[in-house]
Amino acid sequence: MDTKLKGPVAVEIESRLIAALSPLSLAVIDDSDKHLGHSGHDARGESHFTVEIESAAFSGQTRVIRQRMVNTALAELLATRVHALAIRAKAPDDMVVGA
Repeated sequence: MDTKLKGPVAVEIESRLIAALSPLSLAVIDDSDKHLGHSGHDARGESHFTVEIESAAFSGQTRVIRQRMVNTALAELLATRVHALAIRAKAPDDMVVGA
């Protein structure tokens, strides 16, 4: 997956998503610095994330179901540590517009 240096929350997000959804590609992006001073910002950092994930588990699923699958895998972190999560979930067989 992504080899950039990550904090412990990002590593845990990645680990849980790999275990739950066996992604073909996965990027966990820490957006916390963009939210300094905003509601929900955690002084420890690692409070806002974007997840870009491609998994065969998403095939035939709606966007809402895909997001629920990600949220289920990360439920504990979302309840205790992560304030905001943007999800871009796709399946390998999704149509590419303009290709």
